[in-house]
Amino acid sequence: MRWAQITDTGLSRRVNEDSLLVLPEMGLLAVADGMGGHQGGEVASGLALQTLQKELARLLKKGESPEKALLNSVKVANVSVFKMSVRKEELKGMGTTLTACLNWAGDLIIAHVGDSRAYLIRRGGIRQLTQDHSLVQELLRKGGINEEQALQHPQRNMLTRALGTAQSVAVDLYRDKLAANDLLLLCTDGLTRYLRQEDLLYVIKSSQGINSAVHALLGKALQYGGADNVTIILAQF
Repeated sequence: MRWAQITDTGLSRRVNEDSLLVLPEMGLLAVADGMGGHQGGEVASGLALQTLQKELARLLKKGESPEKALLNSVKVANVSVFKMSVRKEELKGMGTTLTACLNWAGDLIIAHVGDSRAYLIRRGGIRQLTQDHSLVQELLRKGGINEEQALQHPQRNMLTRALGTAQSVAVDLYRDKLAANDLLLLCTDGLTRYLRQEDLLYVIKSSQGINSAVHALLGKALQYGGADNVTIILAQF
């Protein structure tokens, strides 16, 4: 696996509340987009990924199946973030998205909460692997708005599910087969609020390699407004 990663505060925010994690020896990649007053978002996303890494390593070593280990690791991360938000007044109400991908013997296993996304790029096409847990996604699913309206919707940042905001959380789990030369894109909504799926594909295909691609994607997000933190991981298998 080869990968490139980038994270940026953006043009409007003072603090980067995003976090990312790449552990090639485990085949683990993850992004998290924190939320919360003061430094809550930054703490939530960082703690979630730290807990995920530690717990996943423990459970896999214990012999748990990769799906169960990833799922349970995310649930433990949820409890860690929630307990800290209860314990510290200044962190009350914090939470985070989490999209984690595990490459296990040629299978891609994804655990997902929130509106950070995973995309698979294969043979010149792109497919979104995750579904956002957001108000706008619910409106799209029910046909209340179209994709163009979704990009401009005033409540596009409102999540229906996040990590750390309650003692338990429902985690979406996906499994897909990997093929040679597949590309996996993980990103926070600081990128996808500006670029549609076809735009992401065009930028990646037009770039000279994955390092060039992540910088080009970030550049587009900043060019179009950069109102949020932007975090991108692009991996090639």
